[in-house]
Formats: sequence, structure tokens, C-alpha cells
Amino acid sequence: MWHKRTAELKAGCRYKRCTTVFLWLLCAHSPHLLLPTKSIMSSSIILITGGNTGIGYETVKALYTSSQPYTILMGSRSLEKADTAITQLKSEVPESKNEVVAVQIDIEDDESIEKAFKEVQEKWGRLEGLVNNAGAAFDAIMLKDPSPKGMRAAWDKAYSLNVTSTQVMTHTFAPLLIASSNPRLLFLTSGLASLETCAKGMDSKLASGPPPKGWPKPQSMASTAYRSSKTALNMMMLYWKKTLEVDGVKTFSISPGFLATGLGGVGPDVLRKVGAGDPGLGGALIRDVLEGKRDGDAGVVVSQNGVQPW
Repeated sequence: MWHKRTAELKAGCRYKRCTTVFLWLLCAHSPHLLLPTKSIMSSSIILITGGNTGIGYETVKALYTSSQPYTILMGSRSLEKADTAITQLKSEVPESKNEVVAVQIDIEDDESIEKAFKEVQEKWGRLEGLVNNAGAAFDAIMLKDPSPKGMRAAWDKAYSLNVTSTQVMTHTFAPLLIASSNPRLLFLTSGLASLETCAKGMDSKLASGPPPKGWPKPQSMASTAYRSSKTALNMMMLYWKKTLEVDGVKTFSISPGFLATGLGGVGPDVLRKVGAGDPGLGGALIRDVLEGKRDGDAGVVVSQNGVQPW
């Protein structure tokens, strides 16, 4: 299936290149004709899942303000929310040479993923970047319901969204990356996902240390389901690195740092009080990776300060 889709996409790209050359020659001999100022053949096409909020939104904003040419596809479960986010973006950044387009996509819905793939395939034919940003933490479910039922719900939801859905999303869109001459594939992970950091007891600022002796243990926001799902995501990244390296796809996990987003359900204000940074730092890091500034770190977990331990 991949081979068929990739062949079709490459053929489409060749057609578009021929069309571009023809239009250029036509305009050269007919000065009254002008080429489009925002040609999709000169812009990098970047799709960001969960792009209407949090680090996803900050990534859209970072690309929108970049001096490099981009067509930014803001993936969102709701087109209405994406349109609202785009309106906000344009109020914050009144002038930009880049373009942002809303794309409806729910990565937990296979039909939604396939529909979005066909839309991107038909309109652009390729992707220079896929940023797997959509994700969430569900550990708060266990605080409200510490029973096995609550535990199962929290862990199942974390793995369904952060791992399984991201895998399906990447598998579906891989042919569009292969159709590009300079593609990058990004997975948003977490500092909490580091096995080495956890083994050394260097937990997050939200951690309260080991629980007291005895059973049952008191409930705490240890984010065990979330961090485990992100560790699994790092293994998935390595799988995709190995799978797509021969096709020229550079693959990364991105650990944006402890930032004030709505991810954990506690709210940005609470996180700021315990030292969380501005989400814009995450957007800037992702932009740097997409623009090739961290290509030497392909295949590992990229962080603000270098490379995150496994």
C-alpha cells in the first residue's frame, strides 16, 4: 500500500514541478502575468496535530513568524477551535509571509485520519514535517477513582492516545513524508519519560518523593500512566527512524521541557507556580528542529539543553 501511494505522490510532484516551470517560462515571456506569491512548491508543508492549543499552538506561531517560507497545517479535532486559534494567531502576529490552514483531524478516529490524509495529499502532495504533538495525561482519573476501574481507564486512555493513535497517524502519513526531498518526523515526548532520570531519582518538580511504608499507598500525582506512555513513544520513534531512514526521513523525539500548558489538567497557572516555563520555548525548539538546526541529533530525544538521556 505504501509503495503504491508513494509512487502516486512522486508522480504528482513531478507533474507539479513541470507545471511550475511552464508557468515561470510563460510569465517570463508575458510580463503582465504574475506567479503566485505563495507557491506550495517553495514553501515547506508542516502538519502539526493538536495545533490549536498549548505547545502545538506555540509551534504554529513559531513557524508563522519564521523568515523561512511555510504552509502550516494546524491539525485540530474541531475546525471551529482551529479557526478560533488562527484568528488569535493573526491578532498576535498581524503580518506574516507564511500561511496557516486548518485541518480537521482526530488521531483517535481512523476515518478522520484517512480523510485528513486525502485532503493533504490532494492539496499539497507531500509533507516536509509531521509533528506528532497531540497527546494528553489522564492520571487525574486515578485520583478521583483509585479503584482498578479508574486505574485501567487512565492507563488505557494514555496508551490509546499517546501511543496507538500516534502510531496509526504516522503510518498513514508516512507516504507524504517520503514524497518530500527533505522530510522530518517529530514525536513530542516528555522529560518524565527518561528511564535513566527516573532510575537516578531525579523526578519532576511535581513529584513528592517516595511514599511512606505500608499499604495502601496514599494517592499522588505521579503521572505514571502518562510517563510510561511517553517512554513507549520513544521506542516508537526509534522504530520509525529505522524504518524511514533509507527514505531520507530524519526522525526525532522532542522533549520540550517543563512548560505551563493545560496538559495535566491542573492548569498553566498552577504549573507556573512550581517553575514551569513559557510554552513558547517548546515552539521555538520544534521550529529549530524542523529548520535543520538539530539534524545532528536525529534519532535521539532532543531537549532545550542538548540530548535527553534514555
